[in-house]
Amino acid sequence: MKKPVIGITLDSEPPGGYSKFPWYAVRENYCDAVSDTGGLPIPLPHQPEAATGYLEMIDGLVITGGAFDVDPALFGDESRHETVVTKDRRTEFEIAVTRGAIDRDMPVLGICGGQQLLNVVLGGTLIQHIPDEVEGAIAHEQPNPRDEAGHKIAIVTDTLLHQITGRETMSVNSAHHQAVKNVPDNVAINATAPDGVIEGIELPGKKFCLGVQWHPEFSIDPGDRRIFDAFVASAS
Repeated sequence: MKKPVIGITLDSEPPGGYSKFPWYAVRENYCDAVSDTGGLPIPLPHQPEAATGYLEMIDGLVITGGAFDVDPALFGDESRHETVVTKDRRTEFEIAVTRGAIDRDMPVLGICGGQQLLNVVLGGTLIQHIPDEVEGAIAHEQPNPRDEAGHKIAIVTDTLLHQITGRETMSVNSAHHQAVKNVPDNVAINATAPDGVIEGIELPGKKFCLGVQWHPEFSIDPGDRRIFDAFVASAS
């Protein structure tokens, strides 16, 4: 049986560190989480003009996270918080490939910053800096290692996430200073943090269109593996 091909968006960095020239990167556990659940992971470089070609090659799309932000102008904000850092070509490519995947009803999984980008593509907005906008916010940039849980989330019943995980709560890691702010009418919120920050979204009516604010590729909670199991299965 042919394995479903899963495109994984890459991060990009300027010269320095790994190479004296610009370079791409992706953590191994993104690829491992796909291959461990029966998929064939394929990294996708940032070529917006080639998005259609990539979509013709893959069966599912993972939009990864990274230490950067979506340009606030893309969701209608006229000001930019001083902490915001953008990677414009990466975002341009991810918007193009995500829109194309949704139009094709191709399974999409947005992780951390990938959830934020997914929400913007669907017409939603973002909190630019949680500590400045959420009263009593917990530490969403957790001080402990990222391969440990940072906090719990509450999962909304009768959602795709609840159906997949079979859980009402999960323990998740947390590595973000932005979050989903408002979602469009056709998008469902499926999980929240104790301070009310949105931790998961989904687009009902699609084969699989799910965003999670944490990093299930670390497989901290039993529900994490189930997310990848369901995602890869939907791309088969």
